[in-house]
Amino acid sequence: MNTFPLAMASEGETVKVIAVTAGKFLIKRLIAMGIIEQTELQIIQREHGNGLIVSRGETRLALGFGMANKIMVMSNGN
Repeated sequence: MNTFPLAMASEGETVKVIAVTAGKFLIKRLIAMGIIEQTELQIIQREHGNGLIVSRGETRLALGFGMANKIMVMSNGN
């Protein structure tokens, strides 16, 4: 299994969340956003050094670069 931080995913790529390497506060925040293990995300737009915009189903979410670095994902091959 080849995992990497969400911040390293390419624009247009679809990934699956494998783990979150963060504290309780961030984990609770991600759960409230619907980002949990096994969730599929598509990278909509990368903001160089500032973060990225991802979609989870019909919902779009903006994530900061620090937050995206703590979300470990695996490519879905799409």
